[in-house]
Order: sequence, then structure tokens, then C-alpha cells
Amino acid sequence: MRRYKSLNNLVGWLVFAVATLTYLLTLEPTASYWDCGEFIACSYKLLVPHPPGAPTFLLLGRLLSLLSFGDATKVPLLINALSALSSSFTVLFLFWIITMLAKKLVLRRPGMADDRTLEPTSGQTWLILGSGAVGALAFAFSDSFWFNAVEAEVYAMSAVCTAVVVWLMLKWENRADEPDSDKWLILIAYAIGLSIGVHLLNLLAIPALGFIYYFRKNEHPTLLGSFLTLLISSIIVGVILVGIIPGLPSLAGGFEVFFVNTIGLPFNWGIIIFLLLFLTLIWMGFRYAANAGNRLLNTALLSFVFILIGYSSYLIVPIRSSYHPTINENNPEDVLSFVSYLKREQYGDRPLLYGPQFNARPIASKEGAKRYVRKGDQYAEAAPRTEYEYAPEDKMLLPRLYSASPEHLYQYKKWVNVREDVKPTMGQNLSFMFRYQFGHMFWRYFLWNFVGRESDVQQAGVVTPFESKNGLPERVADSKAYNNFLALPLILGLIGLFYHTRRDGKNAFIVGLLFVFTGLAIVFYLNQPPIEPRERDYTFTGAFFAFAIWIGLGVLALAEGLRTVLKADGLRAGVATLLGLLIPGIMVAQGWNDHNRSNRYISIDSAKNMLNSCAPNAILFTNGDNDTFPLWYAQEVEGIRTDVRVAVLSYMNTDWYIDQMKRPSYKSAPLPISMERTQYVEGTNDYLPYVANPAVKEVNLKEFISLVKQNSPLLQVSYGEGGPTLLSFPTSKFFLPIDTVAVQKLGIIAPERRRHVVPVMEWDMGKGAIEKKNLAILDILATNNWERPVYFGTTVNSQDYMGLEPYFQLEGMAYRILPARDPDYNPRSGDDGYIVKDQMYDILLKKFAYRNLDNPGVYYDENSQRFPANYHDKFARLANAYLAVGNTAKAKEVANKCLALMPDAAIPYDFYTPQLIPALVQGGEKVRANQIMDTLTNRAQLALAYYTSHNPALHDQEIQQSLITLQSVARAADSVGDQARAAKSFGLMQQYMPQQQ
Repeated sequence: MRRYKSLNNLVGWLVFAVATLTYLLTLEPTASYWDCGEFIACSYKLLVPHPPGAPTFLLLGRLLSLLSFGDATKVPLLINALSALSSSFTVLFLFWIITMLAKKLVLRRPGMADDRTLEPTSGQTWLILGSGAVGALAFAFSDSFWFNAVEAEVYAMSAVCTAVVVWLMLKWENRADEPDSDKWLILIAYAIGLSIGVHLLNLLAIPALGFIYYFRKNEHPTLLGSFLTLLISSIIVGVILVGIIPGLPSLAGGFEVFFVNTIGLPFNWGIIIFLLLFLTLIWMGFRYAANAGNRLLNTALLSFVFILIGYSSYLIVPIRSSYHPTINENNPEDVLSFVSYLKREQYGDRPLLYGPQFNARPIASKEGAKRYVRKGDQYAEAAPRTEYEYAPEDKMLLPRLYSASPEHLYQYKKWVNVREDVKPTMGQNLSFMFRYQFGHMFWRYFLWNFVGRESDVQQAGVVTPFESKNGLPERVADSKAYNNFLALPLILGLIGLFYHTRRDGKNAFIVGLLFVFTGLAIVFYLNQPPIEPRERDYTFTGAFFAFAIWIGLGVLALAEGLRTVLKADGLRAGVATLLGLLIPGIMVAQGWNDHNRSNRYISIDSAKNMLNSCAPNAILFTNGDNDTFPLWYAQEVEGIRTDVRVAVLSYMNTDWYIDQMKRPSYKSAPLPISMERTQYVEGTNDYLPYVANPAVKEVNLKEFISLVKQNSPLLQVSYGEGGPTLLSFPTSKFFLPIDTVAVQKLGIIAPERRRHVVPVMEWDMGKGAIEKKNLAILDILATNNWERPVYFGTTVNSQDYMGLEPYFQLEGMAYRILPARDPDYNPRSGDDGYIVKDQMYDILLKKFAYRNLDNPGVYYDENSQRFPANYHDKFARLANAYLAVGNTAKAKEVANKCLALMPDAAIPYDFYTPQLIPALVQGGEKVRANQIMDTLTNRAQLALAYYTSHNPALHDQEIQQSLITLQSVARAADSVGDQARAAKSFGLMQQYMPQQQ
């Protein structure tokens, strides 16, 4: 037995070493896009990220970051390595899970029993270890799991939590008859408590754990017993998910409000009284269990306590928030705001079992639960959130078609034949659930991991085993993310599933339950809308983990199939293992180049470049995760341009964020917002509707802000009898008087633009509502007096520009608002922002960093290629600005520099690249210009031919991009007199445009 145990440990650690080496070699050296920049920054300084936070991850990330020894550039590598190590340990525990299950099969001891004393033969040992290695390595090199392993996100650590609790439960199952076996259950409870501070996905393993317990305690399980086990384990999940995580803090908040407001005690005394009472009840429970000799109650109470101990990592959230750190999302500094943070209230909710469908209209509204905020020495009632009521006939069971967003309605029609004015049928509802939510958003991802993935293009399909690349667009055929596993992982996994089911039904059922709850149950619970900003496959790695168990057990089935050919156990085990190892071998060979993020710096360089676009002490408005989180990383970790205040527009619709913007941060002074909190507190001025007043032709911005601050009756409008009273704006025409002398003295206007300075800025806001974020920006413009530079990132949605584009000056990757009107502004051209050529040249060619954008060996996925398109645009804008003044040499230099920094082999040409054509042609580079136009035309033609014949509804974005590319080529060719190429591109556009109408 000792020999088997030693080999099991040794091979497990070797598999761990292989996974670790793989992940460390392919690790991203800095912060990836999406949430990674935020998590690295918040780990490094223990800040407060977006709800519901991940305090366990942050604490461990902080510990690893200490190994940087003051070198901030090493911090992201170390925190990314936390995910790599978490993934490696997941692989290690998966190996041991597979070997525990395989041992039962090889020794023909299915079910639940202590098999520790049974020693496999040498051949059996290597077969068991081979199955573990194949299954664990197949999972290690699976697409979604590998993706999570090389970046600072919570999903890798969530996976190791799941692996640990399953492994611990199987360890308990082998020791269930021992007097102290309950200690394993208590350890599992602690692991679950810790996992709450990472991600809630781990809770979905509890039903599988419940059945291990039930099968071990009942040699002859019944249908009723199984149903009760599922019910009880589901209740445990609900108790943790609702009763413990937000429930206990909510109860503490109720005590706090009562004892402060009613009894008159100081703040926090209600929480203290709640804790004393709560601890007393727990002590009484332990005392009763001891006196009654109730082991089950005692174990349950201990498990409950250890879940709370693990969950206590969340205490860092209100503790750190109370110190008002620079990143403090939702400001959860007291128990009441902490509850809102835990419940993710800012994200709203989706109907699950019963609710309104997409064309339901509210028939009434009511106030939601009471909300309280600190005011003076008591808690005052805050404006409650509005809850809408719907007619019973507008509600339905399992509302899958529920979103009334116009974009979502358009997307629904791609999957089911619905009409906006007709209530969807249950058949349409279920069709969408099975076709899109289960099929497209789960089974497609499943097949990505075990059959093959077409590309990194969003909505990419599955590669079938013998699929040809003929006819595929270059973006797909030559993509490093084109991975074909020949369906071998799927086939071996299905063989393992059938083998496991036949030989050990109980354990096969448990693995199946783990697969269902960490996969299909999540799909059902999430009730996903018909379009997502990115692929969500990382959510389902728990299900892929479960399937990898069957891939490992498939090796046993292979060995069984070889029994008639190979009689020797050792030889049969070796051949089966080698055949099985071909699968992770194919997976790592196919997946290495598109999972290798080493030497990729694009996200952080783009953040630094945007910050370095700004003048000192600037205000920079951004929007979205990828616009903002890399900037947070650059400032918080590397200390880049902390004088620039990054203001996130989506957050500026909240009072807590405006509060933060009105405080200093590092080298940045508070934002010049003159409104008091009463003018922007939640429920006040959330939006100001347009209500035309014919007597008001235009409004002075400063006077408008003053009226808003006074809550002036001149702006008030009422909606119906007893309806809300809101402030409005009476005209879309705004103006702002300019002290031109003072502006000239500030030195913010380039000499060539002095004639552009206007005595009055005039613009049209449009007739949409003014949201709170827009109101804050207008307040800054009215109050700032041009003392601080104000910028919009060029990636911000143009709707947030509020009609100010004529006053934009393009500086690098940001638009600066200046009291100087661009005389050549044309709203139809799409070229916003006047260019001061020498300034722009200095920024693009001397200040900006473009590390490895010229290296074809570095993998840039679809998301990473979006930002370089902005570079292409800005270089082209500068080159054409030089052409406009006759400086052909400079225009050619800029165009060639752009193509040298980002050659097509590394960063493929995009629809902005043709804008460089005039500079190349006039600079004598006609051959190169023709090559660019021909390349883009051919690529667009192939892409259109493919996507219009393969799920065109799912790839309308790729189709539109190809059409825009052809349009851009046609314009460029026409501008240089190349009518043949212009006609070809235009003809292709005409050929495919009717299909888009």
C-alpha cells in the first residue's frame, strides 16, 4: 500500500510540475484586459473592487505581491502567478480525485467503501496513475481553464476550491467509519467559507458532496432518500447563498438601525449587540448538542462556525472602505451599504422562475425595501428603489425572453421567431433556452474544450475533426486560436462516462451531478441575455473539470478493450496510458500558441499611452472595463501619471462615486464639481428629461447649473397626479461665455489655434435625457474655468460627448475640450478633434510605447487587436493633416512609421489602415499602397463569402466590419485616382449590402 501511495503522490506532483511550468511559461507579464487590471491594483493595495468583491483572492494576491520587493513592474506577474498556481493545484487535486475513483474500478470495489488497505498490483498501479495523468493533463490544457490560468482573475482560484472540497469529501468517504471522521467535514466547511471570498461557483459542488455523504451512510439508497438528499443539499446551498452571505449582515443592519434610531445608542452598538446575541445562540446550540450527545448537531454547528470563519475574509471590505481608498466601489463602509455590496444591487436582477416577458409594460410601481444612510447621529431613510408591477397576463413561467432592451429584442429574433408586439409563447421561450442559453452558451463552449475551436472571433463555432480550412476567411484559417483536437478528448470522455456508469453507478452519478450543477444549472440560473460583451466560457470550468474525470477513466476502458490483445497488465496499462496521453499532447500542441501571453504588453501600454496623452493635472473621462481598469493598474501599481484623475462615466451616475471624485487622490486635486451631495444623492437628479419651453431658445450653462443647485421651480416638471417631480432642461441649445483674455493667458491654446478661440461656446445637447454623469460633466465645464485640462478618451461612446465635438482637440488617444471651435468640423466625417500636428507627432512617435506590436510571435486575440485599430486611426489622422498642408514628406514618414510599428504580420490591417493610402501614394509608395488595398479587399471578400453563408445572424459584426473595410478601401482608392480598385471594392459592397437590409 505504501508503494502505491508513494507513487500516487509522486506522479501527482509531476503532473503538477508540468502544469505549473506550462502556465508560468505562458503567463501574461502584466495586466490583461477586463477585470484583471482592477484585481491586480486592488490586490496590491487591498482596495475595494466591484461587487461582490473577492477578499480571499485579494489577501493572497497581496501576500504574493510582497515578493516584488518594491519593483512594481513585477507585481502583475506575481499576482498572475497566483492564478497559475491555483490552476496547477486544481490539476493536482483532479489527478488524486481520478486516481481515487479509478482505484475503485480497477480493484472492482465500486460504490462507497474504505479501500485504503487494498494494494493494487504493479500493472494496476500504473493503469490507475495513467488514468489520473491523462484526465488531469487534458483538463490542464483545455481551452477555458488554460485561459483562466494565465491572468489575474478569480476563476482559477474558484476552481481549486471546487477541486479541494471534492477531494476532501472523497478522503472523508474512505474514513467515514473512523471516530474522528467528522473533522474532514468541518475542513470542507472551512474551505467552502474561504471560497465565498473568491467566487460563489464553489457552492454548486455541495449537492454532489451531499450524495457522497448519503451513499456512504446508506448501503442501499432509495429513491426517496436520494430526493431528500438533493432537497437538503439544495437547501444548504440556499442557506449559504441567501441566509449567510447577505442574510446575517442584513440582520445585523436591522439591529443597528433599531438600536441607533429607536433606543438612541451610538453607531455600531446595534452590531455589537447582534454579535453578542448571535454568539450566545451558537454557544447554547453547542451546549445542547453536548448535553444531548447529538453528534450530528455538533458537527453541523461546527461546520456552520467554520463557514463563518472562512467567510470572515469579507471583513476587509468594510474595513478598507472606511479608510476611503482610491478604488472604493460602492463605498461599503458600514453594514447597510455592505449588504447592498454583497447583494450586487447595482446590477439589478433577472427573472428566474416566474416574471415578465420582454414586451410586458409596468402597470404600477411601488417603493422597494427601506434604505438607510447615516445622517447626523441617526440613520435617515434614503430614497427607496422603485419596483415595478406587471399584469398577470404579462408574466410567465421560466421567462427566458425577458429583456425589453432594443438591442436584445433584435438579438432574440436571431434565435426565435418573435414579434415585439406579441407575447412570446412557452414554446418560443423554451426554444430560446435550449438553442441559445444551453446550446450556444454552454454546449458550444463544452465542444470548444473537447472537440476544437474555430477562432477567437466572438460567436466562433466548433471545429469538427476533419474540417477543411478551404474557404475560411484568413482571420479564421490563420488564427492561432484555430484548434482542432479531432474530437479525441470528447470521445475518450464519453467512453469513460459509459464505462464509469456501468461499473460504478453511484460515483458516476456523483460526477454527473457535479457536471450538471457546475454547468447546466448555472446556465439556468444566469438566464443570460441574447448577447454578451465577451464569451463567458470561463464560468463553466467546473463542468469541464467533471468531464475531465471521465476522460481519465476512459483510459481504464481503453485498457479493458486491449485485454484480448495484450494479456500482461503492465504492458496493457502502458499502451492505454500512452494512447491516452496523445490527447493532452494534441491539446497542448494546438493550444500553446493562442494561450501563450508571454511578451504581451498591449493593455498596459495602451493605458500608459492614454494617460500620457493628457496634459498635467488633467481630468480624463473613460467608459467601460477595458477603457478603465488598465488605467487603474497603471496608476495604482506603477504610479504612472497619478496627476490625471480618471473618471468613469458609468460610475458617475452614482452618488458614492461623485463623492470620491470630490476628494483628492495622489497628485490629483478634487474634481471641480460645485453641486452639493443633496443635488446628486441617489434618487435625486438621476436624469433630467427634455421638456421644451418655446420661450427659451438657449440656456447659459452656468445659469443652468445654478438653477439645478437651487432646485429651481423654473426647471421642475411633474408627471401625472401624485407622480414624481423632476428637474428638466427647456432647450437643447446650450452656451458658455468665455473669457478669451483669461484663456489666452493660461497658455492652453496652441499658437496656430488662437484665431479659433470663441467668446461663446455653443452646442446642441440633443433631446435625450441628461443623466447624472452628464450633469456632473456640465458642472465641471461651468466651474472649472479651463484651469484643469478636461478630456474624453477616444474610446468613449460618442453619445456621451453631448454635442461638444466641435470643441475637441485630438491629443494622442484623448479628446481635449477647449474653447476653440474647429473651423473644419464636419459631423459626417467621423474625424472628431482638431489636430495640432507637431504636438500630435510628438505624442505618437516619441511619447507612446508600442512594445512587441511588431512581433508576429506574440499572440493578439480579437480583444487585443481592437486597441491598435485606434492607433491606426490616429496615425492616419496625423498623416492626412500633414498632407492637407502640403507636407508630403512628413505624411509619408508618419504612415511608414505606423506600418513599421504594427506590421500586418503582427497586427493585421483593419478598416482604418486604408486612410494611410493617400500619404503612401503621394510619398511615392504606390506599390505598398496597392498591396494594402488588395490585401484588405481579398480578406473582406473571403470573410463576406464565408460569414454570409455560415450563421450570418451571429456574425453581423464581422460582416459589418468587412463592409466598412471595403468602403474604406473604395474611398482611399478613389482619393488617389485608382478607379479600378475603387470600383472592385464598391462592387463587392453592393453585392453583399442587400443581404444586410
